[in-house]
Parts: sequence; structure tokens; C-alpha cells
Amino acid sequence: MEIEFVAADAPLGAKTAVARVVFEGGSYDGALGRAVAASRFTGAKGQTLDVLAPEGGPDRLVLVGAGKADGFDAIAAEHAGATAWKTLSVSGLETLRIELPNGSKDLAARAALGVRLACYRFDKYRTKEAADKKPSLTNAQVATAEPDAALAAFPPLAALADAVSFTRDLVSEPANILYPVEFARRVKELERLGLEVEILGEAEMAALGMGSLLGVGQGSVRESQLVVIKWMGADDKSAQPVAFVGKGVCFDTGGISIKPADGMEDMKWDMGGAGAVTGLMHVLAGRKAKANVIGILGLVENMPDGNAQRPGDVVTSMSGQTIEVINTDAEGRLVLADALWYCQDRFKPKFMVDLATLTGAIIISLGNDYAGCFSNNDELAANLLDAAGKEGEPLWRMPMPAAYEKQIDSVIADVKNTGGRPAGSITAALFLQRFVNNYPWAHLDIASTAWKKPSTVPTIPDGATGYGVRLLNRMVQDRYEG
Repeated sequence: MEIEFVAADAPLGAKTAVARVVFEGGSYDGALGRAVAASRFTGAKGQTLDVLAPEGGPDRLVLVGAGKADGFDAIAAEHAGATAWKTLSVSGLETLRIELPNGSKDLAARAALGVRLACYRFDKYRTKEAADKKPSLTNAQVATAEPDAALAAFPPLAALADAVSFTRDLVSEPANILYPVEFARRVKELERLGLEVEILGEAEMAALGMGSLLGVGQGSVRESQLVVIKWMGADDKSAQPVAFVGKGVCFDTGGISIKPADGMEDMKWDMGGAGAVTGLMHVLAGRKAKANVIGILGLVENMPDGNAQRPGDVVTSMSGQTIEVINTDAEGRLVLADALWYCQDRFKPKFMVDLATLTGAIIISLGNDYAGCFSNNDELAANLLDAAGKEGEPLWRMPMPAAYEKQIDSVIADVKNTGGRPAGSITAALFLQRFVNNYPWAHLDIASTAWKKPSTVPTIPDGATGYGVRLLNRMVQDRYEG
């Protein structure tokens, strides 16, 4: 999708649709007023109204509701741009002109970001599709009083859109295509952006004592990987970095504790945390962030063959702590236990944030719109929640009561990997906390937000969301860039 910023009075080209963004309660004259009066269109957020285009005007005119004028912020501008694109994407026209009621450069840039996010499609495996189902729009213009300034403001947002799309691609890929080695290879290709990427195989992890992570992948013919991504963008390259760790279970059958068949195909996106961390590193490099940041990905497949880990097995983690494996489907925390320990042991970061599609229990707790935030540090949690609100990626802080620790005490080992159904997301976080060694840390359980079907957010098509890329990028930008 080509993005342009044009003056409000710029002439219209051929095959152009105009989407006019309007506020709730607005007044309209002439034919436009009659069309609105004959409809139920009020200008509420997300409403659209096709209007007979005037002679000599655009090929098609659509009103897009943006809600109350005093609530028209960056996210509202994104949603308006996304709604305009979705309404007209298969119209048969080629150019979309978006007219905003507030033509500021920043809101114009955000509307363009909304278009970029909304036009994402994962269609690489489709060989047949009716022509009228394919998007016809190839160009989006945002009309603004400051086209040059809007164009100058857009590159960091374009880098963000590129990164979110990259994450969505990773999460959308089927597991026979994207397995740990292939995931690692795709990350390695990002060195073209200036990232440094290091890949550890099973031999290197075994030498480090990563029995917890390696136990998860031992039932798969696909080799497990640990990927280290570095972006050293601060003026002082030796300054203490911040760190992000992603769960990357490229497919999760549940192992010997096998999942039910219904819906198991969705477990290709159990690497959504690793996808989000990859996307974060992508955008930091793309916009040349002034920060030192480490990304760690633990990449495995959880399969049930004759060599698979059994319920009741005891493994020794890199930390030296022993873990009784009660349920092989509580595997993500086993991957993160070693990845978190490796991260702190090698890089000594200011803090660690892990992202993981960790528990179905978080969906029971928070539904399908909020991710859960667990943290041992109030400042870090507050920074994450602030960034989440600014970027429209809902996050809710969850409790971590010490009294629940007893649910994961083991009779024969230091800890067991599940505490049963009660407070399942909380006990999973408490398990992870045993491997952070008092470093400032937060755990984002994104099982509820990594995949949307159906999606109710105009900037997120059905499927992979890329959740986490935006909020983490915003937190780094606001709090940790010098």
C-alpha cells in the first residue's frame, strides 16, 4: 500500500474514493444533509454511510464516523483511517482519499498508520480467490493542512507498521513451514536492519544446563533454538540494556498430556510471545531507537513421540532448580524459566519483560481483549500499563499473592510446573518469578490477545494481531531512550 499526504484541495485522480471523517452530532448541507437525514448515521465511532457522489467529484463518497470531537485522538484517527480502508478496499477503485476533520500532521500520520495496519493480509498460500474479494485499493492519500510535516512524521510509524506486519506473518505461518530453525533463520535475516543475531542450538543449550527448555522439545524431530537479538542504539553502547523474552512454542500439541483435537490447529500461534519480541526488535532497528535492548527467544515444538517428556519427570533448569513436570501441556513456563535465567545471567539488564501465550486461564479471567500483566516491580508495571493505554493494546495488572506459592510446591523437587486449575494464570506467573532472581520483571500473558477471530478492532484483521509490539515500542520510546 502506497501512502501519500496531500493538501486538502489537491485534485482528485481517476478511480478515487473519498472517505470523509466526521464527528458525532455534525450538521450537513444540501444533498449530504438529505442523505444523512434519510439514514441512521449519527457519526458514532465506526459508522459509515455511502453517499451519492456529486457530479465532478470522487467516484465514491463515504462518511466515516469518528465519535465525539473531543475524543479524536491518535487511536481514533487510526481507527478512522482503518475503517475507511475496510469499507472501500474491494470497491474496485484504486485510490482512497481520507479527509480528516482535524488536519494536523500527527493525526494525519496516525490515520495513515491505521490504513497500513488494516490492509494487512496473510494470503501467500491462496491460489484461487474471486476478483471481487481481492482488495483493489493500492494507494491511500491523507488530506492535511501540513502534508510535508505529516510525511516527515510518518517514518517511525511506517517502521512500526512494518514490524507489526512481520510479527503477524510469523504468527500466521503454519507449523510445517515455521518451526524453530526456520523461525531463527528469519530472525537472522533481520541483521539487514542493523540488529545482531546469535543462535544457540541444542548442544550449546545442553552445555549451559538448560534442561527445562530442552525437555519440552525432546519429543520433536525439530531442533530447539535459543535466539539472542541485540540492538545497541544508545550513545553509550556499554550502558545497561533492557531485555524482553518471548515464548516461542512453534506448535503445541500438549505433548504426552495431549490437547483435544478441536482447535489444536490454532496452536501454531503459541509462539506469539516470541513473535512480539521479534517485532519489537524490528521496529527499534527500523526507527533507530536510542536504547540498548536485548531480545531473547526460546523456540521449541511440543510433540508426543516416544522420546517425549512424561508427566512426573524431573528436569534441572539452568538456574540449578529442579522442576517436577506435572503436565507436559504447561510447557511455556519451562521454556521461559531457562530463557529468563540465561538473559539475566549473561546481560544483567535493568529489567526483564517476558511475553507468552501462557495460559487459557487468562482468557477466563479477562476475556479476549485484555492481556494480563504480572510484575514484581510497581514502576515497571506502571510503565507497561501507561504504554498499553496510549497504543490501544489493553493490559490489566493481576495479583501475585504469596499464599498461592504453595500450589506449586513439589514433594520431590524444588517446584512443580502447574498448581492446578485454581488461579492458573497466577500460579504460572509465580512459577516464573522463581527464575528471575529478584530482577525487576514483568510477565505479560497474551494468550487472550495474540489471535483474534473475529476481530472487533478496525486496525486488526481476523487472525494474528501482533499484540505487544506497539506497547513495548512505546514504553521503550517514552521511558528508556536517552
